[in-house]
Amino acid sequence: MRQFGLIGFPLSHSFSKGYFANRFLTENILDAQYENYPIESIDLFKSLWENNPSLQGLNVTIPYKKLVIPFLQYPSSVVQSIQACNCIKLHQGALYGYNTDVIGFEQSLLPYLQPHHQKALIFGTGGAAAAVEWVLQKLGIAYQLVSRTASEGCISYESLTHDVIASHTLLIHTSPVGMFPNSEEAPKLHYEAITSKHHLYDLVYNPAVTKFLEKGAAQGATTQNGLEMLHLQADASWEIWNSETPFIQ
Repeated sequence: MRQFGLIGFPLSHSFSKGYFANRFLTENILDAQYENYPIESIDLFKSLWENNPSLQGLNVTIPYKKLVIPFLQYPSSVVQSIQACNCIKLHQGALYGYNTDVIGFEQSLLPYLQPHHQKALIFGTGGAAAAVEWVLQKLGIAYQLVSRTASEGCISYESLTHDVIASHTLLIHTSPVGMFPNSEEAPKLHYEAITSKHHLYDLVYNPAVTKFLEKGAAQGATTQNGLEMLHLQADASWEIWNSETPFIQ
């Protein structure tokens, strides 16, 4: 039995296990199983592989996307660039690391992009924001990072003027603000500056329509949440694990 799984801590609300269990059932995949491994420290990473000899691949979530990189023999160029790994494949005794968040984000965003989406604001500066940055660079879309506190290369929410919101027609929210159970929260923005030319993308998917998206839709903007990205990154992981040779990224 081929074994796959997810590491992180805690994993009480993991999407991945249910998603893969359903996939294995609907596609009649009988030789694979997917488990959660809520390891309390990255120091347990090596023993996890030693104690599970059938383990062939892992997904990685908070807080280990960066901490796992030193254990990889072959981190992809994307992983090295953004310093975040969320997919690991064991191949001929070596661990290969990938970032499928960039795949999921790009594939889910592309159908919504219009020629006027030339400038973006990225709300948040965590690992998800790094994946978004990488994709926007690839697509040639200029962007500005926004966080609660200003720092080098990042402005604060307080400095966001009406004109800045109006001129940046792609608004991407990567922080947990507005996630269940705090569903009434939203980034503090000049939402009145949003128009029908704006597209709002919230990586949060629970609730399906966050306050951020609700406020944008009320101004006529197109919107999307992070559920499709989540599905696409999981599908990319499955493709990587089942490739006969190491996936090139």
